[in-house]
Amino acid sequence: MNEPDFLAALKSLPLHPGARGLLDDCAVLGIGGETLVLTHDMMVEGTHFRPDADMADVAWKLVATNLSDLAAKGAEPVGVLLGHMLGKEDSRFIRGLGEALEAFGTPLLGGDTVGGEGTRSFGLTAIGRALHTPVPSRSGARAGDAIYLTGAVGRAMLGFEGDPRHRAAFDRPVPRLAEGRALAPLVSAMMDVSDGLLLDAYRMAEASGVTIALEPSAIPVADPSRAAEAWRWGDDYELLFTAPPSAGLPVAAHRIGMVAARGPAPLLLGEEALGAPENLGFRHQ
Repeated sequence: MNEPDFLAALKSLPLHPGARGLLDDCAVLGIGGETLVLTHDMMVEGTHFRPDADMADVAWKLVATNLSDLAAKGAEPVGVLLGHMLGKEDSRFIRGLGEALEAFGTPLLGGDTVGGEGTRSFGLTAIGRALHTPVPSRSGARAGDAIYLTGAVGRAMLGFEGDPRHRAAFDRPVPRLAEGRALAPLVSAMMDVSDGLLLDAYRMAEASGVTIALEPSAIPVADPSRAAEAWRWGDDYELLFTAPPSAGLPVAAHRIGMVAARGPAPLLLGEEALGAPENLGFRHQ
């Protein structure tokens, strides 16, 4: 199975209402008077990080990518559970893990450690507390909303290629936690950009049953000469959200397009209709 096939098969299983139909990046659970937000992401050697990567950076990024999902829900981190595969430079991994947990005010709750041969992989479950309900989802975008992006895309791409000005954007991204908490009461839909702006905007449009029209010249890009690559590359962890154009936004953001009633295609890039997700961003095969 490829990733879409596998996800489609999972949707046939018994799902908790908090799973949101597996159409979102997080599960949302009401417990007593609190609403918890849960997410789990993995990183695999050779796919998400190079075999020669500093394991301190790998640990930081593992934490940051999970917390970015919480940021898109306006949630405050409560703690994380770690799945660690033992191997080289475990002491560096622990160091980077500690640096990330301290930087983002997030304690370690526990997890599991295993040994094994071959390609290493790591998993992290992040648990957050929603500060606003209803918790933002991908599926709330409405015709007439504007669509916004909190920062430039393409920085991680340049950092991966070795540009020292953007290396930290790839090695040690910073989740937009404060921005997510500030935006949660105002947005109609919100998600983080992890698999590429075009693919993630497509997913938001599909989940919401609308057409999202992006204005290419309005999209902030780290290197404008490589905009077409940057729109698809991913790993940026900026927040993509929709809100009424009249909304007074509490954070800096770029208005990059509008939401319209569903037309023939879920995504428009200028005059180009993008009707299928292939080649829009990163997907696991």
